Amino acid sequence: MPQTFDYELIRQLANILDETNLTEIEVEQEKLKIRVARTAAPVTISQGGGWAAPTAMPAVAAAPAPAAAASVEAPKASDPAANPGAVPSPMVGTVYIAPEPGSRSFVEVGDVVKEGQTVMIIEAMKHLNHIPAPRAGRVTAVLVENGQPVEFGEPLLIIE
Repeated sequence: MPQTFDYELIRQLANILDETNLTEIEVEQEKLKIRVARTAAPVTISQGGGWAAPTAMPAVAAAPAPAAAASVEAPKASDPAANPGAVPSPMVGTVYIAPEPGSRSFVEVGDVVKEGQTVMIIEAMKHLNHIPAPRAGRVTAVLVENGQPVEFGEPLLIIE
């Protein structure tokens, strides 16, 4: 029996990719699993209606430019993700540093936090997820801005 797709859900997932600048998103409902991703190689549909293998994109002459630009930039003093006090994002979503617009941030540089204290909120799939401090300490850096999209594992702040 052919499976019917929820095209509205696919459109909503594609819109989430556009709104948050994510590269991919995947959801699973009952026996249906949908993955929407931005790729360099487009996926084509064969005449038989089945999926064909991705076709290779021709090389673009401007492709080396980003690498050249990166070599011109000043080297970073340290990688925040390598810092032992870094608090990584547990999910993909949009980070909020305050409980509501216009209010004081959950934490600021210099604040002392307790383990379990909410330090940020990440909105993912219309759910607000409180991000707790994994340990007690002093906040030495906030690495994200309010409303910024974040990826899984991306450092949010540093607690030392």
